[in-house]
Amino acid sequence: MTTPNFGEPLNDEQLALLRAVSQACRRSIIEMTACAQSGHPGGSLSVIDYLTLLYTFVISQHNDPVVVSNGHVSPAVYAILGELGVVDKERAVTLFRKPDDVFEGHVNRRVRGVHYSTGPLGIGASVASSFALGNQLSKKMSETVYLLMGDGEQQEGQAYEMMNFAHKYRLSNLVLFVDYNQIQLSSSLEEIMPINIAGHYRAAGWEVIEVDGHDYQAMWNALSRAKTMQMNSGSDAESGRPVCLLAKTVMGKGVSFMEEEASAGRASWHGSTTNKELTEKALSELVITEEQKELISEIGSLKDRIFSYDMVKSGTPVEGFNAGEPREYGVDQKTDCRGAYGNALVDLVGLNMNVVAMTADLAGSVKTDGVKKAFPERHIECGISEQHMVSAAGGLSLRGFIPFASTFGAFMSSRAKDQARVNDINETNVKMVATHCGLSVGEDGPTHQAIDDISSFLGMYHTSVLEPADPNQCDRMIRAIAGVYGNFYVRMGRAKVPTITREEDPSKPFFGGDYVFEIGRADIVRTGKDVTIVASGPMVPRAIEVRELLKDQIDVEVLVVSSMKPFDHETLEKSAKKTGKILTLEDHNVACGLGMIVTQSLEESGICVPVTHMGVRGYQLSGTADELYEIAGLGVKDIKKAVEKLVTK
Repeated sequence: MTTPNFGEPLNDEQLALLRAVSQACRRSIIEMTACAQSGHPGGSLSVIDYLTLLYTFVISQHNDPVVVSNGHVSPAVYAILGELGVVDKERAVTLFRKPDDVFEGHVNRRVRGVHYSTGPLGIGASVASSFALGNQLSKKMSETVYLLMGDGEQQEGQAYEMMNFAHKYRLSNLVLFVDYNQIQLSSSLEEIMPINIAGHYRAAGWEVIEVDGHDYQAMWNALSRAKTMQMNSGSDAESGRPVCLLAKTVMGKGVSFMEEEASAGRASWHGSTTNKELTEKALSELVITEEQKELISEIGSLKDRIFSYDMVKSGTPVEGFNAGEPREYGVDQKTDCRGAYGNALVDLVGLNMNVVAMTADLAGSVKTDGVKKAFPERHIECGISEQHMVSAAGGLSLRGFIPFASTFGAFMSSRAKDQARVNDINETNVKMVATHCGLSVGEDGPTHQAIDDISSFLGMYHTSVLEPADPNQCDRMIRAIAGVYGNFYVRMGRAKVPTITREEDPSKPFFGGDYVFEIGRADIVRTGKDVTIVASGPMVPRAIEVRELLKDQIDVEVLVVSSMKPFDHETLEKSAKKTGKILTLEDHNVACGLGMIVTQSLEESGICVPVTHMGVRGYQLSGTADELYEIAGLGVKDIKKAVEKLVTK
């Protein structure tokens, strides 16, 4: 059978094939969800006609990426991939939502043909838009990115963040299909939250094509029009527009009793499955003729023609990466880590075409403005859209880019935590750099004090958590994480900090010269035998100052933890055994940061020594960083007193 070209009408044989494949997929969807007694058959049935058309005649030819943002319609995705021989159809049907295989309840990128694991609504939309942007940055203008979303999903704020982003960057290579069945999880759109989907996308500058989502010819014409717009995209205001196919569909299409419920505005089959009797009834309506079986058999396996991006293990060196030469900040130079981050990032972008900077209207504050000035094409401004930024960073990383996404710690760890978590599940390669963390944020007050951000990321399995002690270490840290694959959360304060010097030669920076930052290693910057201060970030200079004040009375060892995860258990264990007493010091909530990590490490090592934890124990008001530290009991005199008390125990 000949495959149609865009712009050509589908012939009778092609239409017959699509009807046959869709019918077979509908049977698989019913069998799949009934076997699991779990899943979402209604939406899967409403969108399967489009997926059949898309995969059979488009993806099979070009292997363009498809992102299914409404990931709960996974039965439809697995069904079409199974019918085309991309995955084992029988396994998909019998092992759906079971722990014996990868066919999870929401689309899983470990399934061949799935490009990103989704679930929380709105996230896949941002990922797809960044795939499209990545193609533009890589000059792959012929490839189209296909995005699928539900209609209720448009209520998510991230959907609006994405639609504005796609318009700004003129992503004419992005085609969105909205499954407009007008039913969401618990009721109709009209009852839950009526929205003007076409109006919103048109207002955002998109081309909106309203189409029957069960009419193959109408959908093919719409896809052809979208492709024509993409290929003819120019510099004028009317071109370069992303396309939204608003497809009127019927929830449960093909199964009479499901269609009846949908026509009454009831969400009976959104997330409910059929019992034995109704399964048999549904399958009796979804009969496949011998002629249809023959048509399907002619397709053959498309496993070698439809595939997705490879998984890369965290810690894998990035091939061809150039870290450049680190900058060095003198011992008399007091500056902020965010400035050092910005300088290092300019160097990396200049040396590596795949490094990009992303921000959310905070370029000057998070210091990505240097990249914006020197390399504007690789400075991606997302607007005040932290959730979109983090998801888009995940998408760019899967397209071969090394994205540095930056905002304030309070926003990265709270507003965009869900997006970072889904990136973690997808094992992406995002470098999240958060500034203005802890009480170091100063005058901005408690709404901007990121004092629980470390704990936001410790529970993620593929994300490392770091915090530099001074600008020199920050410079080397940024270069190090850019050169290895994996997600990182790097936190740093707003205030300027002194350069950490060498114990044996105070005229030289400790983290300068031949120092090499190693992920997962702690550094002893001052040796001692009576007590160990385990400090991080802006607390390190305070720990050193206390050591100097006590040097005639108490011999203090200062251990700098710049890697919370992975954590250096060995260095802590050796220091604890030597001094026999530990004081942890952090600009973070004392209950869920460095102190907690140290306590857990000591317990796991079987070391029982007195431990005192010092950190933030409550929200503070506005003031300079030093003022807030004093009020919070983190002043030098407070630390000195705590060390003295610990030693006398």
